[in-house]
Amino acid sequence: MLWNPFLVGEKKQDFVDGLNTLCGGGDAKSRNGIAIHIYTCSVSMIDRCMFNSDGDFLIVPQQGKLLILTEFGKILVEPNEICVIQQGMRFSVEVFGDSRGYILEVFGVHFELPDLGPIGANGLAYPRDFLTPVAWYEDRTVAGGYTVISKYQGKLFSAKQDFSPFNVVGWHGNYAPYKYNLDKFMVINCVAFDHADPSVFTVLTAKSPRPGVAIADFAILPPRWVVAEHTFRPPYYHRNCMSEFMGLIKGFYEAKDTGLQPGGATLHSCMIPHGPDDNCFEKASNCKLEPERVADGTMAFLFESSLSLAVTRWGLQTCNCLDKEYYQCWQMLRSHFTPLQQSKK
Repeated sequence: MLWNPFLVGEKKQDFVDGLNTLCGGGDAKSRNGIAIHIYTCSVSMIDRCMFNSDGDFLIVPQQGKLLILTEFGKILVEPNEICVIQQGMRFSVEVFGDSRGYILEVFGVHFELPDLGPIGANGLAYPRDFLTPVAWYEDRTVAGGYTVISKYQGKLFSAKQDFSPFNVVGWHGNYAPYKYNLDKFMVINCVAFDHADPSVFTVLTAKSPRPGVAIADFAILPPRWVVAEHTFRPPYYHRNCMSEFMGLIKGFYEAKDTGLQPGGATLHSCMIPHGPDDNCFEKASNCKLEPERVADGTMAFLFESSLSLAVTRWGLQTCNCLDKEYYQCWQMLRSHFTPLQQSKK
């Protein structure tokens, strides 16, 4: 499935009102699963906040920066950065114009850095580059009532109180929201031939009880050098046991000249074959293999999950962004297998 950029600015709405679930799998009640949401908003949350009783939010802004107020302080998050708001943390979102982005929600587990294995101590996302909020609080009464919204078992509930919840003047421990700049990611790549496993692009993971299998991975395809010899360099044609949701923050996706646009998305479900479009295939099959930079000025990302994801009615119909001609990008591909020529060699 391919979605064209999700519409933003059509109506005045804040972060909560503009939050729509696109797909998901598992169940918040059993504390095992994920959901993928899209937010579009153009006004700030005024005298209201939200907290998630179901799980953690990983927020990926695509358009417009967000000033997120929390019980721990303030976080300014811009496109090409991510922010994680963990279960139970109250937060309010201020915007500075039309804003759009993606959210990966996990139930029952928290995001953590992936195990580095043979990579050792240095590589991928460094712990030192994750930032916690700037200290701030407000001691403010709200005569008209301050609305607190809870996401619980996939539904929203609200209650009112007469004061701001951001009146926490100090905290300790390590359970805090955080942000990360994707430009800080230390890319590891193949320097001889073939492709490294795409797990080397993992920024954060939410582990499952099965070793090596994630409830969800957040991975990126950042600017990097490609030098592999005797190799089809774009992401090769494949199918696998993971559901792959891709979004684009800026630029273009290196394996497709057209289709995925900033603010749009694709979903390739478990065991469904996919790969580069025909234009990308022809270029990569005939170009001279020299060291080259790829993905400069772009940032594509993946939400990957071992779960099968069901698409909501909003994703299929209401958002009116689904491109039903997506499959056409592969229709020009042809077999190039020539057994007689191979036997002569």
